[in-house]
Amino acid sequence: MSKHPCLNDMNPGQSAHVIKLNSSGSIRRRLLDLGLTEHTQIQCVGKSPSGDPAAFLIRGAVIAIRAIDGKDILVDL
Repeated sequence: MSKHPCLNDMNPGQSAHVIKLNSSGSIRRRLLDLGLTEHTQIQCVGKSPSGDPAAFLIRGAVIAIRAIDGKDILVDL
């Protein structure tokens, strides 16, 4: 079984589609409320100087996602 990259593997300017959300609890609910569902197109628009958080364009809105949460979002680059 091949391992899919996660949101943290994306660089500014890269686009991807969400494959799976492995998050649970309130963070999963929050991500779903923001429109981050399977097959959603997502684009990395920037990272902070330390690399955490990173900003992503999701359904027309720019959302900052922390690395601890990004590791649970699998994408297809």
